[in-house]
Amino acid sequence: MNRPILPPLVVNGETVPQSAIAAEAQNHAAPRGKPGLAWRKAANALAIRTLLLQAARARGIAETPRELAPGRFETAEEARIRGLLEAAVAVDPPGEEQVRAEWARDPSRFRAPPLWEVSHILVACDPADGEAMQAARARAGELARRALADPAGFARLARETSDCGSRGAGGALGQIRPGDTVPEFEAALRQLQPGEITAEPVPTRHGWHVIRLDALAEGAILPFEAVRGKIAEAMEKAAWARAARAFLGELVAAADISGADLGAGIATETEDEPAGP
Repeated sequence: MNRPILPPLVVNGETVPQSAIAAEAQNHAAPRGKPGLAWRKAANALAIRTLLLQAARARGIAETPRELAPGRFETAEEARIRGLLEAAVAVDPPGEEQVRAEWARDPSRFRAPPLWEVSHILVACDPADGEAMQAARARAGELARRALADPAGFARLARETSDCGSRGAGGALGQIRPGDTVPEFEAALRQLQPGEITAEPVPTRHGWHVIRLDALAEGAILPFEAVRGKIAEAMEKAAWARAARAFLGELVAAADISGADLGAGIATETEDEPAGP
């Protein structure tokens, strides 16, 4: 990408190479024709990373990469930053009263998984074949229009046109729980009310789907004892994220930085998350 004409990035006297900013800018979106925005985002991100690495070196934090997955390890910089945050940021776990108060604020947030009863029409194709995918999309769009025009005829339409083995049952897939289908299919289900049909076909690795939600059984509200551990974990994670941002804010306030704008707010890679089951 073309490098915009911007001042060099200097953090406490340490100059960050423009080549590093250019590489980081590839990870930040910006409107077409405005590479300077991606460049500024990259400069801010590298300013924060440089600050954290400087603080880690000052504290003598060792580079001890952890295995993230079989055969995949942290980089030395990632390990050093993690070690710094582990040493500098600590929070107490929430007490029993705090956790119970979070649950009591709205117990309906904590439910057992829902149960969907679903029918669909599949137009099968290979997603890697662009031409076939486009043709299948057109066919599925026409089937969606026919299904919406005659909802009572959905089962007949599925028997006549679907490429799924469920066509013999009028497209009925039976009862489905979260995790039983591919993510795109499940995401579409979560947007439907009972009796509704997807207005647009839904793409998955199997092809295009026209989906009807036949019935929905909301999961029962879970008792406090069933979700206490997960609520406590989520509250502690959110508290840690706030503390990490505060720590980083202190580093920024004490630093001499040019070529970056960190005044709009500090965010770490770990964001607050609402407590949930």
